[in-house]
Amino acid sequence: MTDGGDRGAYQDTYGGTGEMDAELQRELDEALGDASLMDLVDEPRKAGQRTAAEGVRLGIVVAIQQDDLLVDMGGKSTGVLPLRQMEGEELPAVGDTIEVTITGYSGSEGLLLLSRKDAVMAATWDTLEEGQNVEGRVTGHNKGGLELKIDGINAFMPISQISLERIEEEDMSSFVDQRLRCQVMEVRRNEESLVVSRRMLLKEEAAEAGEKTFAELTEGAVVTGTVRSIMPYGAFVDIGGVDGLLHIRDMGYARVEKPEDVVSAGQTLELKVLRISREDKKISLGLKQVMANPWTDAETKWPVNTIVSGRVTRLMDFGAFVELVEGVEGLIPISEMSFEKRINHPKEVVNENDVVKVRVLSVEIDRGRIGLSLKRVGDDPWVGASVRWPENTACEGVVKRITEFGAFVELAPGVEGLVHISELAEHRVSNVSEVVKEGETVEAKIVEVDEERRRIALSIKQLTTMPEYTGPESAEPEVATPKRKRTKPLRGGLEW
Repeated sequence: MTDGGDRGAYQDTYGGTGEMDAELQRELDEALGDASLMDLVDEPRKAGQRTAAEGVRLGIVVAIQQDDLLVDMGGKSTGVLPLRQMEGEELPAVGDTIEVTITGYSGSEGLLLLSRKDAVMAATWDTLEEGQNVEGRVTGHNKGGLELKIDGINAFMPISQISLERIEEEDMSSFVDQRLRCQVMEVRRNEESLVVSRRMLLKEEAAEAGEKTFAELTEGAVVTGTVRSIMPYGAFVDIGGVDGLLHIRDMGYARVEKPEDVVSAGQTLELKVLRISREDKKISLGLKQVMANPWTDAETKWPVNTIVSGRVTRLMDFGAFVELVEGVEGLIPISEMSFEKRINHPKEVVNENDVVKVRVLSVEIDRGRIGLSLKRVGDDPWVGASVRWPENTACEGVVKRITEFGAFVELAPGVEGLVHISELAEHRVSNVSEVVKEGETVEAKIVEVDEERRRIALSIKQLTTMPEYTGPESAEPEVATPKRKRTKPLRGGLEW
C-alpha cells in the first residue's frame, strides 16, 4: 500500500500549490490507487534490491571468445560478460576498459559473472536529475498514463503530460513502442522509477520556436498555420510556436456568421500576416487576403444599368442585401423596391434566399458598395408622365399620405403628385386634414410635371377655373394661358 510519504514526496517535488500540480497529483493518485509507482510498471523492483552484488567496477578486456568477453577485474580475478549484453553498443577491443557489475561467481569455471546492463543502469541513475531531457520507449499504458523504459529504468508518464493537446484514454495505445523524448519530473532512486513529462518538453520547444518565429515575422508575409481554438469572434492559429488571431471579418469576402462555418480545429491554413504588435506580442492574420478578390473589375462585371440576378441574403429596415457572387453583395434601398406602393419594410416585397433580378444603379469599388434597384427592372410608370398628365389639365387620384405641408395623391400605381397646403383651398388652411382625408378620392389640376425628378405638382383650389373632369383618357388639354409668376415662393414640401 502506498503510504503518505510516497505521495507527499511527489507533492513536495511540484510544490502542491498550482492548478496544474493539483491536477497531476490527482491523476497520479487515480493511477496509483492502493499501489506505488513500482507496481504500475513492468518488472518492478523493491527498494534496495539491486541486482548487482557490488557497485560499478572497471575491467580490462583480455579476450573475445565466440559468445563472451573475458574481462580482467584485477586481483587475479577474471570475469565473463555475455556478448549479447553489448547489444546496441560498439564492441570493445582487447585492452579496452569497460564498466561492469559483478552479479555472481561460477565455481566450476572459476570466473566472476558480469553484467553490462546493470552497469549502464547504475551509471544512468548517477546522472539522472529533475529537469533533465531523456528518451525512452513506451512499453505499455494504463488508465493513468504511459509506461516507459529509459535506459532500462522504469518510468511513468501521466496522461496529462503526454501532449500539449488533450489525450483520451483510448488514444494511448497508439504511443506503444514509440520512442519519446521527455523531461524528468521526479527521480525515485529507492524505487528505481521515474515520473516524466513530454508536455513540459514540448512547451519549452514551442516557446523557443515561438520566440524565433515572432522575431523573424514580418507584416505582409504569407505563413502556414494550424487552427488551435475557435472563439465567437474568430480563431487562434499556431503559426510556428506562436499564436495569431484570425478575426471573423478576415475569414472571407462573403459575410461570415460563425467561424465554424469556415474553419475547424486542427485545420491547416495558408494566411497573410496583417499586423504585428511587438509590444503586446499580438499577431493579426487574414484568410481572405490570400484569396482572389471578387471585387476586382467589379465595374466591368456589373456595369451601371445592366440587369443581373442575385440571391437575397439579409433584410434590414433600410433595404435588402443581394449576393451577386460569393463575396460581393449589393444593396436594394427600400425606396428602390416598388413604384406601386410605399414600402415600410423589405419583407413586404422580398424574402431571404429569394432569387431576384435587379438593375445596377452604382458601383463603388473603393467603398465595396453596389447600388441596386428592384423596381427599375420592369416598366417605369414615370416614363411618359408628362404626356399622360399634361400640365393645366384635370386629374383624379386617391390621397395616400397627409403631411404638415400637403397631401400626396396617387394618380396611378407608382406615381404620386403633391397638393401643397397652399393649393388646397382659396382660404388659408392651417391643417391639411381639414380639407382632405387619407383614402379619399379627389380631383386636382396638373400644375407641373417633372419626369426626371419624378415629381408632379397638383392644385385643388385651381379646379374652380377648370372644365368638369371626365378622366385622363378623354381629357383635352385646355389652351395654354400665360402663367403669373409667384412673387413669393411656397413654403414647405416643395422639395419633397
